[in-house]
Amino acid sequence: MKAPRTIAWLAPCLFGMSVDAASANYATFDDARLEALIEEAIERNPEVQAIAWNETAARERIPIAGALPDPMVQLTGFAQSPQTRVGPQVSGLAVNQRLPWFGKRADRTEATTVRADIQREVSTARRADVVRHVKVAYYELGYLDRAIAITVQERELLEHYESLARARYSQGIGLQQAVVKLQALITRVLNRRQELMRQRIGVESRLNALRDRPAHLAIADVNLGDRPKVVVDPDRILDIGRANAPEVRAAALAIDHDDVGVRLAHQRYWPDLVLGATWGRIRARDDEPGRSNPPPDNGKDTLGLTLGVNIPLHRDIYDAGVREAVARRFAAQERHRRALNDVDQAVRSIGFTLTTIEAQMALFENALVPQAEQALRATEEAYATGTTGVLDLLDSEEVLLDVRLGLARLDTDYRQALADMERAIGAPFPLRSQQ
Repeated sequence: MKAPRTIAWLAPCLFGMSVDAASANYATFDDARLEALIEEAIERNPEVQAIAWNETAARERIPIAGALPDPMVQLTGFAQSPQTRVGPQVSGLAVNQRLPWFGKRADRTEATTVRADIQREVSTARRADVVRHVKVAYYELGYLDRAIAITVQERELLEHYESLARARYSQGIGLQQAVVKLQALITRVLNRRQELMRQRIGVESRLNALRDRPAHLAIADVNLGDRPKVVVDPDRILDIGRANAPEVRAAALAIDHDDVGVRLAHQRYWPDLVLGATWGRIRARDDEPGRSNPPPDNGKDTLGLTLGVNIPLHRDIYDAGVREAVARRFAAQERHRRALNDVDQAVRSIGFTLTTIEAQMALFENALVPQAEQALRATEEAYATGTTGVLDLLDSEEVLLDVRLGLARLDTDYRQALADMERAIGAPFPLRSQQ
């Protein structure tokens, strides 16, 4: 089915604008797969496209706002023609054009343009939301795939321990209880893997919905690259957020719009002009005096020009309109303050989260993981020599599993916090100079 001509003409500009605008407002850390998923979501996501069409519709209202009202045409016919000196008038035609007072049309155009600019920022915000959701889902898939791989390794290691325990039991130097405990733990690990797979299906479906793809469409395993290095400079990040966050820009534009609204409210005190032209069709005199002594310009049509104004009498109504416009402007200023405060709060909160997770990851990587690995190796050696039991071995293995999963979770939380910061400040994060 072909798109209507108007839609076909608008679509290339609309969709190209959406992708390009969004591409300038996110970082991918050279992850080509993530970038492809984001751009696919921007291009296909129904909410993004609906908002973009709203912006296009708002732009189309700009020439309408500044246009003159349609002229009025009036045709007059006479049941009984009035007699004039040069003959009876048989019909008349009048054309009137209303002209808004000086500046009204320009201000209406400006107000409509600003409304379209506000809609542009709304579109930017919705695209940024989709980018963030895609990133969060993508990083969550990366965590789940890493966690599943860890549980697979854990199961293989436990199966190795089980074979050792069975061999020791068959030789009479081990306990059957050790074999049973290992088998129970293997079952527990398998159950954990099934739970991770269930979670992966949910995240996969969510990511498919963002891309407007079938929910059951499989997404290959996600292997996250190196973790980006970030320097959290709150002052710089805050300045960028105050300048780039779409909610802040939209709130600032709303103040501009309401400033124009105040001017338009004051202009209601001024009248509009009405220009007109009239034409009267005159038939030549056919009475006896007219035929015997035709007057000068006998039967000549009449032409006239008119100038009128409306009278702004209801000043109490206009006063109320001005008060309303001023109140709206004050409300817009308060919303702008709130938008700035929201950016401040988000930058501080997310910045603290990033630095906290960095410290936790350093603890895991430099201490907890090496210690857990060393403890497991020592316990394995002790178990092999028979100086320790299977319970100590299982405890060491459980600690290492928890530490490895904890580090994977922190890595994902860190990347998701980067996406949250990017959305909060409306600019790629980490900042380009940090990548």
